Amino acid sequence: MTDKSDNRAVRGRSRRKPQGKVPQPYLYLAAAAGLILLVVILIIVIRAASGGRTAEEETQETVEATVETTLDAEALRQSEEAEQQRLEEASRAAEEADRQAVVDAYTNLGLIQLEGGYLNVRRTPASDGDIIGKMQPNSVCEILGQEGDWYHISSGGVDGYISTQFVLTGEEARAAALADVQLRAIVNVSEDDSLNIRQTPSLEESNIVGQALAGERYVVEEQLDGWVKIARGYISADYVDVKLALNEARKMDLKAMAISRYHNLLISKVTDYLNVRKTPADEGDANIIGKLPSKAAADILGQEGDWYKIQSGSITGYVSTNPDYVATGQEASDLAMSTATLMAIVNTDKLNVRKEPNTDSGVWTQISKEERYPVVSQLDGWVQIELDAGDMEDSDAAYISTRDNNVEVRYALEEAIKFSPLEEIANQQAARRTKIVNFALKYVGNPYVWGGTSLTRGADCSGFVQSVMKNFGISLPRVSRDQSKSGRAVTSSQMRPGDLIFYANSSGTVNHVAMYIGNGQVVHAASKRSGIRISTWNYRTPYRIRNVID
Repeated sequence: MTDKSDNRAVRGRSRRKPQGKVPQPYLYLAAAAGLILLVVILIIVIRAASGGRTAEEETQETVEATVETTLDAEALRQSEEAEQQRLEEASRAAEEADRQAVVDAYTNLGLIQLEGGYLNVRRTPASDGDIIGKMQPNSVCEILGQEGDWYHISSGGVDGYISTQFVLTGEEARAAALADVQLRAIVNVSEDDSLNIRQTPSLEESNIVGQALAGERYVVEEQLDGWVKIARGYISADYVDVKLALNEARKMDLKAMAISRYHNLLISKVTDYLNVRKTPADEGDANIIGKLPSKAAADILGQEGDWYKIQSGSITGYVSTNPDYVATGQEASDLAMSTATLMAIVNTDKLNVRKEPNTDSGVWTQISKEERYPVVSQLDGWVQIELDAGDMEDSDAAYISTRDNNVEVRYALEEAIKFSPLEEIANQQAARRTKIVNFALKYVGNPYVWGGTSLTRGADCSGFVQSVMKNFGISLPRVSRDQSKSGRAVTSSQMRPGDLIFYANSSGTVNHVAMYIGNGQVVHAASKRSGIRISTWNYRTPYRIRNVID
């Protein structure tokens, strides 16, 4: 009982906590605070372990870093592009300065203005002065002075005179010249030598397609190991100077130019034609592949016994070493100097021929690139050539334009022509034609004489075919215009050896005749200069073809 009453008395008198004990609410608060503290510590630990960043913060930071990297890369790219552009501009500026330096090297520059062809450089200030060089369109010169309508100039080692009509001067010329400064190969050989132009960059014997003379300049298309590619082919890099330059005049060293194109010259000494054979042996008609006309030239490629291997024009074959037939060494050079003539060498399939040296004059025939045509006279932009004398007392003048670069005018020598003899054929009709052709060919090289009918002493074109046919019992009128009405007409696809091909003058009147001998060739009495010779059947435009045999 006491214990209970004492306890009640105590509860009723005071609310103080007994000393030495913590009330329960405080214990709960303490526990909660401790838990919070633990969570905070855990968060701190976890954040410390992860660098103190949340996933969102890390993502944001990664994005920011990527953007910064991208901006840095773009800035670097822009910097590199700017540097590349700066270098390119510097390179262009340096090249432009180099190009300007080429033009500035001329004190009084003249630039040739032509639509095509070339401008003659003459020894004296006159239209009949000797031609010593030629200047292509856009080529330049140093103008040294003026005499009337002629400039005294120096260009490409040529000192002479050109017509003022085709020359641009002053700042206009310098601006135009600047646009034509190009990388060019300047031939660096001695004045009496030449540089081979080859079809491919190799030293094969049959690979030569032409020669480049000392000082000539060619635009460089490509530079290879040891070779330079130009428009005409390939030339050795060892014998050219490649640099930015303008085109200049090319020398016309008269007849010496013709000889310099051959490295080991051979000249045919026969009065008619020397056979060129496929093999170094005389197999009769079987291995004949060409003929060297009298005084024609070739390069000796080698020797096999009693045969020279030669190249002449497009023919590579063998000729006899007999000194009665061929000349070599100094004898060949002397013969060449006395024989070389000014020729028009056509480099297009067909070239128009006009009666007057202007385009208002109608085209009356065309000539072929298979032939070389003797030059009668030269004008600026035009050349008068010799076609044939025909059988009329007055023959037309024949002019061809040099303005389109379709013809090269230079001193040259005759070269080999393709030729294969006709075989004797068992067929009686064909055999007769073969005999007629082979008989006519016996007189190749004999002289042309206007009005003549002699196969040995001289004949004109109609006299020649009349005399040949007479030997086989075939009668023909005396002149070509009447002969062209004999027999029956045939087309070029139908013609056979022995048929007659007629050519007309500018008035459409037949004035020349030739005999077809097969293989795309004719034999005819051409002119005083050429005599009885072999030509391509379309060396000028055929007018009519007649079969007078069958």
